Amino acid sequence: MIKRLKRFLWLFIAIIVAISISLGLMGRLTAQQPSISHPLTSLTEAEISTAVSIIKREKTLSEMVAFPLIALQEPDKEEVLKFTPGKAFGRKAFLIIYERSLNKTYEGIVNLTGKTLSSWKEISSVQPAIVASEYELATQAFKSDPRWQTAMRKRGITDLNQVKISCWAPGILSKQEEAAGNRLCRGLFYYKGEHLRRAGRERWNYYGSPIEGILGTVNLNTGKISSFVDRGIVPFSKKNWNYDIKSLGKLLSPLKALKILQPNGASFQIKGNEISWQGWKFCYVMHPRSGLVLYQVTHTDGENVRPVLYRASLSETVVPYGDPDPTWSFRNAFDVGEYNFGSLATTMELGKEISENGLLLDAVFANGDGEPYVMPGVIGIYERNNGMLWKHYEYGTQRNDVRRSRELVMTMTAAIDNYDYSINWIFHQDGTLEVQNELTGIVLAQGTAAQKQSKDDSYGRLIAKNIFGVNHQHFFNYRLDFDVDGQANSVMEMNVKASSMDEKNPLGNAIAITETPLTNETVAVRDLDMKSSREWMIVSADKRNTLGAAPGYMLMPGGNSIFFPVEGSNIRQKAEFATHHVWVTKYKPAELYAGGDYPNQTQPGQGLPKYIADDESLMGEDIVLWYTMGVTHVPRSEDWPVMPVHQVGFKLVPRGFFSRNPAINLPE
Repeated sequence: MIKRLKRFLWLFIAIIVAISISLGLMGRLTAQQPSISHPLTSLTEAEISTAVSIIKREKTLSEMVAFPLIALQEPDKEEVLKFTPGKAFGRKAFLIIYERSLNKTYEGIVNLTGKTLSSWKEISSVQPAIVASEYELATQAFKSDPRWQTAMRKRGITDLNQVKISCWAPGILSKQEEAAGNRLCRGLFYYKGEHLRRAGRERWNYYGSPIEGILGTVNLNTGKISSFVDRGIVPFSKKNWNYDIKSLGKLLSPLKALKILQPNGASFQIKGNEISWQGWKFCYVMHPRSGLVLYQVTHTDGENVRPVLYRASLSETVVPYGDPDPTWSFRNAFDVGEYNFGSLATTMELGKEISENGLLLDAVFANGDGEPYVMPGVIGIYERNNGMLWKHYEYGTQRNDVRRSRELVMTMTAAIDNYDYSINWIFHQDGTLEVQNELTGIVLAQGTAAQKQSKDDSYGRLIAKNIFGVNHQHFFNYRLDFDVDGQANSVMEMNVKASSMDEKNPLGNAIAITETPLTNETVAVRDLDMKSSREWMIVSADKRNTLGAAPGYMLMPGGNSIFFPVEGSNIRQKAEFATHHVWVTKYKPAELYAGGDYPNQTQPGQGLPKYIADDESLMGEDIVLWYTMGVTHVPRSEDWPVMPVHQVGFKLVPRGFFSRNPAINLPE
């Protein structure tokens, strides 16, 4: 009897342990694959499959059909704002469908709740983002073309399999290409080095050996080369630029271990796709085009939950290269709209891209064939120390009050061919929301015969022997749909100036501030001005704080640049959003991308210039602020072979939103 009781006891313990482990696994899976508990939850694998099957059921599609984008069709904003947990809601999927054989683009909306195709329309004269299958299509087109084969052999390359071909969106089109309207891509070529392969050493970092002088364009509709120009042989580096530990040889002395531990667990909570931390609450989505998107960002102030932003995302990028050579001048990458930035997210590792106390989350995407897949660990969330938050030392009593600052970081990384980007949303305890972009990866190198820097090299700098770094820029536009204390908002521009010396200012020390309302969309196209310390505020139009002022959030710019392509240039017309730092529009749900819905092979004036054409009022409206920040990169030898991280960002800082320092009452 006692033995039976013991066996029963052990069986009971085993069951309890198994249930505990199961619940633990379920908790991790819930963090990885949120249940559909909120209208803004990303599409699941099953929903993607359902949407594609309904499209194929309702429409006759060819074998060459591609699905450049499949994402959640965002529900109506008012519907989301009225949503309460447990309330039923509908689900829709938005799909872009491209028929390569017909060179036609369609948009479809599938009602996932009713299993019906609720919208289908052709979008004329546009080209969606490049899909993965087209990279292989372009590679085969070049390798089967006699002109390309001859060009390689002229350069001493006999093993054509040692040439890596990269497919770029065509950028600036010729008049003939515009008139033809075909779907195009241009090839960039790199030599892996057959002599190294024969020596048993693989050159996997082929970016160090660009093959210059060739401009080849593929017609992706036919799979054939549409134009090919060989401007002559340019030497390229024969050196092995691999940067693995074995290739580098002698390493720096290792640092002693530095561990970041949270023995009691993380302070943030995840419920589905909703995250809360230190008064902040928001939802997140990994969008295949925009990447990491935040929704319904609120902050708790006492007993009140106060809205700050409805939606915040990277909207578009442009990277113009500054060499007028025809094999380079077309290179102007729109990484969001031409390549689907989010779908190029890369898996991260704890202790590497993010600290070891972090959490990695998966995302669900669809490939070009419309098949769903899970990309593991592409979203990171973690807490980090950021020095002092506030401090005061009182000399009389020697009282020292200080609080440490902690931040919550939500991040993603993406590899766009040679470059790598990190996008970080950083939540501060003082109510500030910061965006920090990190640029790294490999400089897009240009082959050259030069081994010494020349004074005549005005379009860039020699960064290694036979390797030239071309001057270029990186511009990022963020779309910020503010709802500061509600949807009735206005935008103010703040300028600071020194007052003239007169009887009111005899010592000339007065500093005056002016706040000017930006009343309509065309007036609200603005630029930074360091001389006036210019900043912008989104303020409530119908609320007042305890001091009688309108509560608001202020855009505090960080480093920035002007867009250098000159007036009248093709890229300036195509990327007009980058020509000004701030744009403000009245909210319209379809206006999501600063460069337009289809920047690939687009016409001038798309996106923001069109959005402001009706010049709507911005006074007491639901408004969206678009901020453009840029980096001008003159490459240096220290950027080679992999560029150290360069940071650029901005902050959204409360101004009159709280009645006091919201972090003053943090415990020690």
